[in-house]
Amino acid sequence: MGDSMPICGAQVNGARGSGWMRSGGERERWSVGYTGPMPELPEVETIARGLDKRLAGDRIAEVWIGDKTNLLKSPAAEIARVLEGARIARFRRVGKHIVGDLESREGPAQWVIHLGMTGRCLVCEPGVELAKHTHLIATLGSGRELRFVDPRRFGKLAVRAGHGFAAPGAEPIAADRGEFVALFKGRKTPIKSALLNQRLLSGIGNIYADESLFRAGVRPRRRAAGLTRAELMRLYDGIQEVLAEAIAAGGSSINDYVDASGESGFFQLQHRVYQRTGEACLVCGAGIRRVVVAGRSSHYCPTCQR
Repeated sequence: MGDSMPICGAQVNGARGSGWMRSGGERERWSVGYTGPMPELPEVETIARGLDKRLAGDRIAEVWIGDKTNLLKSPAAEIARVLEGARIARFRRVGKHIVGDLESREGPAQWVIHLGMTGRCLVCEPGVELAKHTHLIATLGSGRELRFVDPRRFGKLAVRAGHGFAAPGAEPIAADRGEFVALFKGRKTPIKSALLNQRLLSGIGNIYADESLFRAGVRPRRRAAGLTRAELMRLYDGIQEVLAEAIAAGGSSINDYVDASGESGFFQLQHRVYQRTGEACLVCGAGIRRVVVAGRSSHYCPTCQR
């Protein structure tokens, strides 16, 4: 990487100097991240809650940004300018995004983080060895560091003025029954595709679409418009149940996902169809089947789901 370029006291698009690169120390304990399939609502909710618990009220003293700018949705200089000196009011989830509400030098602002497939937010002491593929480091007033690490660089970092960031679709947990039914009216796409459409519902991905459809007794290939109101009501209830249980379990740990305390989630132990192809259905004993819908693997029980 090239030489560092100070901007507003931050180091942007450069190598972190010897004062920054430290080795030794125990492996950082407070880590939040997801390096398996794209994180979904329960995983992002768990991570956002962990960040909020540990960082709300802290202040960002200094910022370093690496030279891999393809994951920056805002210019590096702008990110540094907004973050540096800002007080963290809270972290929260909006759709599949982690949003930090800030009180910056320029007024209310937001730090918007999308984890992509392999993004991780690490809260650690400065003496902890720097992980490879670290792209941003925010040194906090408390002395800790918040590091964004992303090997595949599908994650995104941005800042924006105000506190009005919104997801493109309805919030699955907050949507009422009438709003939920209206989302699928007249849609000829498979219901699985509709559930994955972030402009309809923001936050649901492959895991929780499969699990919710199983609870509703609906096959993933059925047209959304062809579902009866009773079936949509069952699907609404299934989504609420699955998401609530998954959040309570800390999400699904596929590969390396851990929560804010460095602990794995365990909702994967409760998966009834997802990635269980050929295994016996836990309700009827039939073999779980796999089909491809909109380019995504979909798992269902041929007996329980119609």
